[in-house]
Amino acid sequence: MISLYVGSVVMFGFTAFFEPLIQEFGWSYTQVSFAASLRGMEMGIFAPLIGLFVDRLGQRKLLFAGVISTGLGLLILSSTQSLWTFYGAFLLLGLGAGGCLNVVTMTVIANWFRKNLGKALGVMSSGIGASGLFIPLIVFLIDSYGWRMALVILGAGMWIMSFPLLLIVRNTPEECGLYPDGDEPNSDGPDPAEEKQKSSLTFREIIRKKSFLILNMIDLIRVAAATAVLVHVMPYLSNLGVSRTAAGLIAAAIPVTSIAGRVGLGWLGDLWDKRYVMIFALLCMILGLLVFAYPTNKWMIFLFLLFFPSGFGSINVLRASYLRESFGKENFGKLLGITLGSGSVGGIIGPTSAGWAFDITGSYHFVWLGYVGVLIVGIILILNMDKHRA
Repeated sequence: MISLYVGSVVMFGFTAFFEPLIQEFGWSYTQVSFAASLRGMEMGIFAPLIGLFVDRLGQRKLLFAGVISTGLGLLILSSTQSLWTFYGAFLLLGLGAGGCLNVVTMTVIANWFRKNLGKALGVMSSGIGASGLFIPLIVFLIDSYGWRMALVILGAGMWIMSFPLLLIVRNTPEECGLYPDGDEPNSDGPDPAEEKQKSSLTFREIIRKKSFLILNMIDLIRVAAATAVLVHVMPYLSNLGVSRTAAGLIAAAIPVTSIAGRVGLGWLGDLWDKRYVMIFALLCMILGLLVFAYPTNKWMIFLFLLFFPSGFGSINVLRASYLRESFGKENFGKLLGITLGSGSVGGIIGPTSAGWAFDITGSYHFVWLGYVGVLIVGIILILNMDKHRA
């Protein structure tokens, strides 16, 4: 539920604020896009640090800090009068979102599950996917009350919804007298010797492994392509003549339709070689971008929604599952934090490059084709990853 709210307001919902901000302040597409890049950059800078703290302090404390920072960032953003205040508010939002999303929430799941980790991560990350359902509500709030009051409402809602939920969170099953998957200590599960071998690898040894380095490069590529689309989907569709209401519905459908990939391909990752499932996910993104670049008919948008969101959403799950399976849970938070930090570099490149290309050429067409080529490079990289343990 917390991921759902933060994902809708801070991640997917920003596209709804794009045009109102440009109309009021006269900023360029590049300037507004850079705010999303700042958010991604800070989330990336802090992700390894959050990973370190989550392994030492537990997830509940970091969730609490993240909820406070996110709500405060939204309130400050509502009072923006200058570009620098706008950027400063997004830095605070990036800090808060970093404490509410992937590193923290996925570490909770990695502590509670082993045998069905892919399925569990898929279900948990569906909260982020379902956040698209909030985008029409965000558009309604902006159109009815103005973008400033909409941010005030969303900031207050963050606190009202999240604080009661934090009382439920528990860091590990052991602190409740339970065991992962609900098993007993001597029940069938992963081979204890194998688990011990994974945990015997030091943190420095793991980060030098070829598969870990490639996984970081894959996440950079995936996030760059995904954020370019997510931030610019509404202005892109507007330039194609799609109404603001319809564009908002399409933007809302992107994270929602990603649920199929998060759950379905996460489940397949428990059964098959995760490398090949990730390749299939990148192929889905490629097909979706090609359709997005050549929308000769309106119905082709449905093909885009069928393929692209499932692809980028599922890799978010498969990445964490691969880390847990290959290196154990002892350093999971730190490793996931580093991987998210690498992905945030893509989060800087994606929205800014798309905005820059539009300012220069007046079109997004070559941006989408360029990212098709980048995703093909990603497939080649995955073929060079080792199976399971690096």
